[in-house]
Amino acid sequence: MKQRPILFSGPMVRALLDGSKTQTRRVCKPAIKHSLSYVIPVQDPAYPGQRPPHITPGWFGDEEGDIQFYSPYGQPGDQLWVRETWARTVVGAGTAMVVYREGDNRTDYGGPWKPGIHMFQRDSRITLEITGVRVERLHDITRGDAMAEGCPFPNMADGDDPRKWYSDLWNSINGTDSWDLNPWVWVIEFKAVKP
Repeated sequence: MKQRPILFSGPMVRALLDGSKTQTRRVCKPAIKHSLSYVIPVQDPAYPGQRPPHITPGWFGDEEGDIQFYSPYGQPGDQLWVRETWARTVVGAGTAMVVYREGDNRTDYGGPWKPGIHMFQRDSRITLEITGVRVERLHDITRGDAMAEGCPFPNMADGDDPRKWYSDLWNSINGTDSWDLNPWVWVIEFKAVKP
């Protein structure tokens, strides 16, 4: 089992804490063949350079095999420790304490906050175990998957389409109109692990 960091925004940390977020999507980035960790087969006839799995099983890439998608997040059974906005403060008689911007455990702390990218594993309070990894196009997200992404409106499972909420979230994180690019994404499914 390997452990890797993963960065989440404030609203997504809240969704992790309340248990409504059990999936995340991250853009696939090509990687060199020798740096592969966990390769996922994927088929799309719209990409002529892809070798079908029956020819070369277990990877997706160009015809020469020089570029492949690989999961930098690991495989089922691996763990992800969550990076979030945080700070270290001293309380009482010099006792060091970590506080978190989302669900702050010390409400009189006013900052300065440190970005999650600078969080150490020892200070992370959320650990996730990967239960599934797959590759798909962003627009292939289902209503149920959008709900599993932490949609804050539970009635959307039957009412309005939660994929609209997710597309707005995607654009807010990845840039205006990034939804329209419909990139290949890693879909990482997970469950919370008790420390």
